[in-house]
Amino acid sequence: MKLSLKLEELAQFGLAIYLFSLLDFDWWWFPALLLTPDVGMLGYLVNPKIGALTYNLFHHKGVALAVYLFGVIIESQELLLAGCILFGHSAMDRILGYGLKYPDSFQNTHLGPVGKENNA
Repeated sequence: MKLSLKLEELAQFGLAIYLFSLLDFDWWWFPALLLTPDVGMLGYLVNPKIGALTYNLFHHKGVALAVYLFGVIIESQELLLAGCILFGHSAMDRILGYGLKYPDSFQNTHLGPVGKENNA
């Protein structure tokens, strides 16, 4: 993955932290909840197709933004928190090279194969 893309994801992770800092939650909630979107991997217990669907649901930045914006509309601190966590976690995963999954295999992502450096 190109350095410029990693830096872009790092900036998005920073945005998630900033948006979280505007909420009425203690600071420890962010790191405590940061890995919760990985619950989407449980779909792989069924099969790779369901796994990709559930994983991508919890790791799609569009879903994260929709949750956050819905929280803005209904003035829900909990939904704003969920949106921040989903967005921040997705950015963190992208920094580490984990992209959205294709239905054939957990290792097959939109960023390339997991575990291999993609500098193209």
